[in-house]
Amino acid sequence: MSAAASEPPVFAAHALTRRYRLGDEEIVGLSGLDLEIAAGEAVFVAGPSGSGKSTLLHLLGLLDQPDSGALAIEGRDLADLSERERTLLRRRRLGFVFQAFHLVPVLSALENVEYPLAIDGVAKRERRERAAAMLTAVGLGHRLRHRPDRLSGGERQRVAIARALVHRPAAVLADEPTGNLDSETASTILALLFELQRAQGTTLVVATHDAALLAAAPRRLTLRDGRLVDDARHPEAA
Repeated sequence: MSAAASEPPVFAAHALTRRYRLGDEEIVGLSGLDLEIAAGEAVFVAGPSGSGKSTLLHLLGLLDQPDSGALAIEGRDLADLSERERTLLRRRRLGFVFQAFHLVPVLSALENVEYPLAIDGVAKRERRERAAAMLTAVGLGHRLRHRPDRLSGGERQRVAIARALVHRPAAVLADEPTGNLDSETASTILALLFELQRAQGTTLVVATHDAALLAAAPRRLTLRDGRLVDDARHPEAA
């Protein structure tokens, strides 16, 4: 699904730079990165460990702030936003899927998926209905009451995907979402993520080491030492 010509990109970064201190050493997370990602795009981010993949996702996801450069989300320049406005933008327009799932262990699958809606003040009946529908969409309609310790790794990641998409975000950011899964389960999870992303028209940005996934990526960004060294599109996605 492509964005209309007049629609601003979901993410627009210019000269984005982030550095960290490790003792006396300066670590380059990102260096002068320019990037645009349109509404509805599926983008995979490749690169060796330490190349800047997680740093990029943390900046796009408003989990961290750049040292310099500009970043806009859906045409809103983040430099113009207060901390409260940034928090609301992150909560309402972005979804996150992580390698370690990050589910709340004492909550059921349904309650975990409800959680972002509850924080946003959605009425209990509506959020229950939306969470149940989302879990059914990821194949877990029969596991609503199960806590994470009673679910397999693949099922836990399905819950995490349902939670990331339940509030209908503009973009979902996934950092090594299949890193804790076997190859067969990983393929199933990525296929599901793509299916839901296309159905909702959500922008998807995935950081991964998986060569098989990267080979079929509609668009593949390659980072090295904090710099964008390649931006390639799959022939079938062109």
